[in-house]
Amino acid sequence: MSRVLWVVQVLLAALFLFAGVMKLVMPLDQLAGPVELPGAFIRFIGVVEALGALGLILPALLRIRPGLTPLAAVGLVIIMVGAVGITLMGGDLAPSVIPLVVGLLAAFVAYGRWRLAPISAAPR
Repeated sequence: MSRVLWVVQVLLAALFLFAGVMKLVMPLDQLAGPVELPGAFIRFIGVVEALGALGLILPALLRIRPGLTPLAAVGLVIIMVGAVGITLMGGDLAPSVIPLVVGLLAAFVAYGRWRLAPISAAPR
């Protein structure tokens, strides 16, 4: 189970790091979606996604406060719930499936690292 969780964590981290950095470096007019959002909010989501990506990997990899990994995953689940809601507000059902699946994978990591295969902290 630990290997499956690591694979999902790495894939989610790559996805969220890419998405977060793109929200930070791309011009705001190119980030327009089905619902108009303030530019500062889009940049905030980009920062949260990039930090969440780091939170999925670094605490568990370095074994420094590994309990932060499931918390980062829960934070990304919250972001994905918002993404599904915004996509549904745009009027389309099909595009909301992608953030739903990503959110479910993040929830799997949160539960898995909390209950199924938690990582212990490094000995001092």
